[in-house]
Amino acid sequence: MLQIEADSLGSRFSELIKELGPEGVIVTREGKPIARLLPIADTNRGDCADLIGCLKGKIKVKGDIFSTGLRWNAER
Repeated sequence: MLQIEADSLGSRFSELIKELGPEGVIVTREGKPIARLLPIADTNRGDCADLIGCLKGKIKVKGDIFSTGLRWNAER
């Protein structure tokens, strides 16, 4: 991950924004991390996209999930 000193951030800001990757940039002062510059998440993907399929193989369905469990006769 790219690290940059806070003092040189202002002069290189435009350059960093153009090349900003998903991992971002660590801003340091005297060699110690003080901040992280991250891109905004892709709004077209939505916040829940990573959840789709994450439980595959971890859940077992027992019975008919499309039934209420009650028997009824629609012809009565």
